[in-house]
Amino acid sequence: MRAILIEQYGVPPVVADVVDPKVPDGGVVVRVEATGLCRSDWHGWQGHDSDIVLPHVPGHELAGTIAAIAPGVTGWNVGDRVTAPFICACGQCRECLDGNHQVCPNQLQPGFNYWGSFAEYVALPFAEVNLVRLPDELAFDTAAGLGCRFATSYRAVHQVGRIQAGEKLIVFGCGGVGLSAVMIAAALGAEVVAVDTNPAALALATRYGAAHVVDTADAERLVDLTGGGADVTMDALGSNQLVQEALRSLRPRGRHLQVGLLPSGVQLDVSRLIGQELQWLGSHGMAAHAYPEMLDLVAQGNLKPADLVTRTIGLPAVPDALASLTTPNATAGVTVIHP
Repeated sequence: MRAILIEQYGVPPVVADVVDPKVPDGGVVVRVEATGLCRSDWHGWQGHDSDIVLPHVPGHELAGTIAAIAPGVTGWNVGDRVTAPFICACGQCRECLDGNHQVCPNQLQPGFNYWGSFAEYVALPFAEVNLVRLPDELAFDTAAGLGCRFATSYRAVHQVGRIQAGEKLIVFGCGGVGLSAVMIAAALGAEVVAVDTNPAALALATRYGAAHVVDTADAERLVDLTGGGADVTMDALGSNQLVQEALRSLRPRGRHLQVGLLPSGVQLDVSRLIGQELQWLGSHGMAAHAYPEMLDLVAQGNLKPADLVTRTIGLPAVPDALASLTTPNATAGVTVIHP
């Protein structure tokens, strides 16, 4: 099959012919119809993920049709339209039995623990736990973005951050995760402030429901804009500087959502966390069993993830598109790859 192959960290990958994936025990192989280009893929390409072993095929947001099924897997057929979370949980550990698949200690992530979806085919383990059936009316391009950015934002904003109607949320970084958060929070009735240096990203944030857009992460200005501080802040990019501004932008007893990866670590003003009784909340993906609620809102038109897709490309364009993520504000919206 054709795939994007990373042979050295930080060096542009190539389109290569590689071996087809084998069907894992208890899993399936999916023919990839669409796969999202995510900043997490950029982190992997830069060598920020210790699970990756070179040479490597990235890609973790995907949608397609089942091409092969392992013996013993029930409930699924070749040709079924599916997606899956980027965290493929084992379904048997204590966390999984409690429903917390997104923190399964035995998880496997396509594009990180093993070869991913920037390819014509990808293997998915633990199929009965992780496959999500796609409605016929949901386009593959839209579904591809659900597995990481949109589902991650949905859980972060709705389930972890517990955003309520009338609350004020500041989203720092309007890439795919941030724009998804803007759309979801606005649909929940929150007043959203979007912060980014990219005018195109801020224009999309306004389109998706942001009440205010700001091109500078300045806590003093944001506190004034929110009338004393936000109820919730969210770092959707992964930046020590943004974390500091986010924490200073909160009202007392506010909640901070950390979704952006911080490979270089972060410095925290712990005395402020204690003195203001602030909450630091990490959020990591969303389990497959939680998808139906989100998909129902998409079907009803309350959430419109299709609007987030601003570009589609083929495999030959992936190396340049991946490199463009080195500059966070180089593009706006979600890029989807058609392998």
